[in-house]
Amino acid sequence: MKKILFIALLALPLAQGAAAHDFWIEPSTYRPAEGARLTATLRVGEHFQGDPVPRRSNRIEQFVVRTEAGEQSVNGIENRDPAGFVRMDGAGPAVLAYRGKPYPHEVSAKTFGKFLGEEGIRGVRYKDRVQRERFQRFAKAILNTPTPLVEKPFGWRFELVPDASLSRFQVLYEGKPLQDVQVVALSPSGKEMTARTDAEGRVQWQLATGVWLVKAVHLIAAPKDADYDWESLWGSVTFER
Repeated sequence: MKKILFIALLALPLAQGAAAHDFWIEPSTYRPAEGARLTATLRVGEHFQGDPVPRRSNRIEQFVVRTEAGEQSVNGIENRDPAGFVRMDGAGPAVLAYRGKPYPHEVSAKTFGKFLGEEGIRGVRYKDRVQRERFQRFAKAILNTPTPLVEKPFGWRFELVPDASLSRFQVLYEGKPLQDVQVVALSPSGKEMTARTDAEGRVQWQLATGVWLVKAVHLIAAPKDADYDWESLWGSVTFER
Protein backbone atom coordinates (compact mmCIF):
# COMPACT_ATOMS: atom_id res chain seq x y z
CA MET A 1 0.00 0.00 0.00
CA LYS A 2 2.82 2.39 0.89
CA LYS A 3 4.56 1.61 -2.42
CA ILE A 4 1.37 2.40 -4.38
CA LEU A 5 0.97 5.70 -2.52
CA PHE A 6 4.60 6.63 -3.19
CA ILE A 7 4.20 6.01 -6.94
CA ALA A 8 0.99 8.08 -6.98
CA LEU A 9 2.70 11.01 -5.29
CA LEU A 10 5.55 10.91 -7.80
CA ALA A 11 3.08 11.03 -10.69
CA LEU A 12 1.16 14.01 -9.27
CA PRO A 13 3.46 16.84 -10.52
CA LEU A 14 3.34 15.44 -14.07
CA ALA A 15 -0.45 15.29 -14.03
CA GLN A 16 -0.52 18.87 -12.77
CA GLY A 17 1.97 19.84 -15.45
CA ALA A 18 -0.28 18.66 -18.26
CA ALA A 19 -3.03 20.98 -16.99
CA ALA A 20 -1.01 23.90 -15.66
CA HIS A 21 1.35 24.32 -18.60
CA ASP A 22 4.32 26.43 -17.52
CA PHE A 23 7.64 24.81 -16.66
CA TRP A 24 10.77 26.55 -15.41
CA ILE A 25 14.04 26.23 -13.49
CA GLU A 26 14.23 27.82 -10.05
CA PRO A 27 17.83 27.98 -8.76
CA SER A 28 18.53 28.33 -5.04
CA THR A 29 20.17 31.65 -5.94
CA TYR A 30 20.65 33.63 -9.15
CA ARG A 31 23.93 35.04 -7.79
CA PRO A 32 26.04 32.05 -6.71
CA ALA A 33 29.52 32.77 -5.36
CA GLU A 34 32.59 30.89 -6.55
CA GLY A 35 32.65 27.42 -5.04
CA ALA A 36 29.00 27.63 -3.95
CA ARG A 37 26.78 24.56 -4.09
CA LEU A 38 23.69 25.45 -6.11
CA THR A 39 20.42 23.55 -6.29
CA ALA A 40 18.16 23.62 -9.35
CA THR A 41 14.45 22.98 -8.75
CA LEU A 42 12.20 22.21 -11.71
CA ARG A 43 8.73 23.71 -11.30
CA VAL A 44 5.42 23.38 -13.09
CA GLY A 45 2.43 25.67 -12.59
CA GLU A 46 0.84 28.95 -13.63
CA HIS A 47 1.57 32.65 -13.14
CA PHE A 48 5.06 31.88 -11.76
CA GLN A 49 3.54 29.82 -8.94
CA GLY A 50 4.12 26.09 -9.11
CA ASP A 51 5.00 22.74 -7.62
CA PRO A 52 8.41 21.03 -7.70
CA VAL A 53 9.00 18.26 -10.23
CA PRO A 54 11.27 15.43 -9.00
CA ARG A 55 14.21 14.37 -11.11
CA ARG A 56 13.40 11.60 -13.59
CA SER A 57 16.31 10.64 -15.81
CA ASN A 58 14.05 8.88 -18.31
CA ARG A 59 12.37 12.24 -19.02
CA ILE A 60 15.61 14.23 -19.47
CA GLU A 61 17.43 14.65 -22.77
CA GLN A 62 19.83 17.32 -21.49
CA PHE A 63 20.44 18.98 -18.12
CA VAL A 64 23.64 21.03 -18.03
CA VAL A 65 25.26 24.20 -16.79
CA ARG A 66 27.22 26.31 -19.28
CA THR A 67 30.02 28.63 -18.13
CA GLU A 68 32.92 30.36 -19.85
CA ALA A 69 34.90 27.15 -19.23
CA GLY A 70 32.40 24.95 -21.08
CA GLU A 71 29.46 22.70 -20.15
CA GLN A 72 29.02 20.12 -17.43
CA SER A 73 26.13 17.85 -16.51
CA VAL A 74 23.75 18.79 -13.73
CA ASN A 75 23.52 15.73 -11.49
CA GLY A 76 20.85 14.83 -8.96
CA ILE A 77 19.12 12.09 -7.01
CA GLU A 78 16.53 10.08 -8.88
CA ASN A 79 12.88 10.81 -7.95
CA ARG A 80 13.97 13.57 -5.58
CA ASP A 81 13.55 17.32 -5.40
CA PRO A 82 15.54 19.44 -6.09
CA ALA A 83 16.21 17.88 -9.46
CA GLY A 84 19.81 19.07 -9.77
CA PHE A 85 22.94 20.05 -7.87
CA VAL A 86 25.84 22.13 -9.19
CA ARG A 87 29.08 23.33 -7.63
CA MET A 88 30.09 26.62 -9.21
CA ASP A 89 33.75 26.66 -10.26
CA GLY A 90 33.68 30.43 -10.70
CA ALA A 91 31.52 33.45 -9.98
CA GLY A 92 31.08 34.40 -13.63
CA PRO A 93 28.03 34.09 -15.87
CA ALA A 94 26.38 30.70 -16.23
CA VAL A 95 23.29 29.18 -17.82
CA LEU A 96 21.37 26.24 -16.40
CA ALA A 97 19.70 24.46 -19.31
CA TYR A 98 17.10 21.69 -19.36
CA ARG A 99 15.67 19.87 -22.38
CA GLY A 100 13.01 17.26 -21.68
CA LYS A 101 11.98 14.32 -23.81
CA PRO A 102 8.68 14.50 -25.71
CA TYR A 103 5.80 13.21 -23.60
CA PRO A 104 2.22 12.34 -24.68
CA HIS A 105 -1.03 13.32 -23.04
CA GLU A 106 -4.66 13.92 -23.98
CA VAL A 107 -6.98 16.84 -23.25
CA SER A 108 -10.61 17.59 -24.01
CA ALA A 109 -11.48 19.88 -26.90
CA LYS A 110 -12.64 22.51 -24.40
CA THR A 111 -9.34 22.43 -22.49
CA PHE A 112 -7.41 22.53 -25.75
CA GLY A 113 -9.32 25.60 -26.90
CA LYS A 114 -8.62 27.32 -23.58
CA PHE A 115 -4.93 26.53 -23.94
CA LEU A 116 -4.83 28.09 -27.42
CA GLY A 117 -6.38 31.28 -26.12
CA GLU A 118 -4.12 31.56 -23.06
CA GLU A 119 -0.96 31.02 -25.09
CA GLY A 120 -2.00 33.31 -27.94
CA ILE A 121 -1.83 30.56 -30.57
CA ARG A 122 -3.71 31.63 -33.68
CA GLY A 123 -5.17 29.97 -36.76
CA VAL A 124 -5.52 26.45 -35.34
CA ARG A 125 -8.45 24.32 -36.46
CA TYR A 126 -9.36 21.19 -34.52
CA LYS A 127 -12.24 18.76 -34.19
CA ASP A 128 -14.57 18.63 -31.21
CA ARG A 129 -13.01 15.54 -29.65
CA VAL A 130 -10.16 14.59 -27.35
CA GLN A 131 -6.92 16.12 -28.61
CA ARG A 132 -3.82 13.92 -28.50
CA GLU A 133 -0.78 16.04 -27.82
CA ARG A 134 2.94 15.44 -27.44
CA PHE A 135 4.69 18.15 -25.45
CA GLN A 136 8.37 18.95 -24.94
CA ARG A 137 9.93 21.39 -22.48
CA PHE A 138 12.98 23.61 -22.87
CA ALA A 139 14.05 25.72 -19.87
CA LYS A 140 16.96 27.97 -18.92
CA ALA A 141 18.03 29.94 -15.85
CA ILE A 142 20.58 32.76 -16.11
CA LEU A 143 23.06 33.02 -13.23
CA ASN A 144 25.21 35.98 -12.17
CA THR A 145 25.78 39.03 -14.39
CA PRO A 146 25.05 38.01 -17.98
CA THR A 147 27.53 38.44 -20.82
CA PRO A 148 27.37 37.38 -24.50
CA LEU A 149 27.68 33.82 -23.14
CA VAL A 150 23.89 33.80 -22.62
CA GLU A 151 23.28 34.79 -26.25
CA LYS A 152 24.69 31.53 -27.62
CA PRO A 153 21.86 29.10 -28.50
CA PHE A 154 21.94 25.48 -27.36
CA GLY A 155 20.71 24.32 -30.76
CA TRP A 156 17.41 23.00 -29.42
CA ARG A 157 14.37 22.51 -31.60
CA PHE A 158 12.62 25.36 -29.77
CA GLU A 159 14.47 27.98 -27.78
CA LEU A 160 14.20 31.37 -26.11
CA VAL A 161 17.50 33.22 -26.42
CA PRO A 162 18.04 36.38 -24.32
CA ASP A 163 20.59 39.06 -25.05
CA ALA A 164 23.12 40.11 -22.41
CA SER A 165 20.90 42.99 -21.27
CA LEU A 166 18.05 40.58 -20.42
CA SER A 167 15.65 42.99 -22.11
CA ARG A 168 15.40 41.45 -25.58
CA PHE A 169 14.51 37.83 -26.36
CA GLN A 170 14.53 35.88 -29.60
CA VAL A 171 12.35 32.85 -30.29
CA LEU A 172 13.95 30.18 -32.47
CA TYR A 173 12.34 27.13 -34.03
CA GLU A 174 14.76 24.65 -35.58
CA GLY A 175 17.40 27.37 -35.44
CA LYS A 176 15.37 29.99 -37.31
CA PRO A 177 13.50 33.08 -36.00
CA LEU A 178 9.82 32.49 -35.35
CA GLN A 179 7.47 35.38 -36.10
CA ASP A 180 4.14 36.24 -34.42
CA VAL A 181 4.63 34.10 -31.32
CA GLN A 182 3.22 35.30 -28.01
CA VAL A 183 5.94 35.83 -25.40
CA VAL A 184 5.02 36.56 -21.78
CA ALA A 185 7.16 38.03 -18.98
CA LEU A 186 6.01 37.26 -15.42
CA SER A 187 7.23 38.33 -12.00
CA PRO A 188 6.47 36.65 -8.64
CA SER A 189 4.60 39.81 -7.59
CA GLY A 190 2.05 39.29 -10.36
CA LYS A 191 3.38 41.71 -12.98
CA GLU A 192 2.76 40.44 -16.50
CA MET A 193 3.75 41.77 -19.91
CA THR A 194 2.89 40.25 -23.27
CA ALA A 195 4.32 40.86 -26.74
CA ARG A 196 4.43 39.09 -30.09
CA THR A 197 7.66 38.42 -31.94
CA ASP A 198 8.63 40.50 -34.96
CA ALA A 199 10.03 39.24 -38.26
CA GLU A 200 13.34 38.46 -36.54
CA GLY A 201 11.60 36.49 -33.82
CA ARG A 202 12.31 39.15 -31.18
CA VAL A 203 10.44 40.92 -28.41
CA GLN A 204 11.76 43.65 -26.14
CA TRP A 205 10.78 45.09 -22.75
CA GLN A 206 12.24 47.37 -20.13
CA LEU A 207 11.87 45.02 -17.19
CA ALA A 208 12.10 46.23 -13.61
CA THR A 209 14.66 44.85 -11.18
CA GLY A 210 13.83 41.53 -9.58
CA VAL A 211 13.16 37.93 -10.65
CA TRP A 212 11.41 37.20 -13.95
CA LEU A 213 10.09 34.28 -15.97
CA VAL A 214 9.86 34.73 -19.75
CA LYS A 215 7.95 32.02 -21.62
CA ALA A 216 6.55 31.07 -25.02
CA VAL A 217 4.80 28.11 -26.68
CA HIS A 218 4.82 26.86 -30.26
CA LEU A 219 2.23 24.40 -31.60
CA ILE A 220 2.78 22.17 -34.63
CA ALA A 221 0.33 19.87 -36.39
CA ALA A 222 1.52 16.26 -36.30
CA PRO A 223 2.39 14.34 -39.48
CA LYS A 224 -0.51 12.39 -40.98
CA ASP A 225 0.87 9.00 -39.93
CA ALA A 226 1.53 10.02 -36.30
CA ASP A 227 -0.36 8.60 -33.32
CA TYR A 228 -0.94 12.11 -31.96
CA ASP A 229 -2.56 15.30 -33.28
CA TRP A 230 -0.22 18.06 -32.12
CA GLU A 231 3.24 18.81 -30.85
CA SER A 232 3.60 21.62 -28.33
CA LEU A 233 7.02 23.06 -27.56
CA TRP A 234 7.40 25.04 -24.31
CA GLY A 235 10.29 27.42 -23.72
CA SER A 236 11.19 29.44 -20.62
CA VAL A 237 13.99 31.58 -19.19
CA THR A 238 14.27 32.62 -15.53
CA PHE A 239 16.65 35.28 -14.26
CA GLU A 240 17.14 38.13 -11.82
CA ARG A 241 17.73 41.67 -13.07
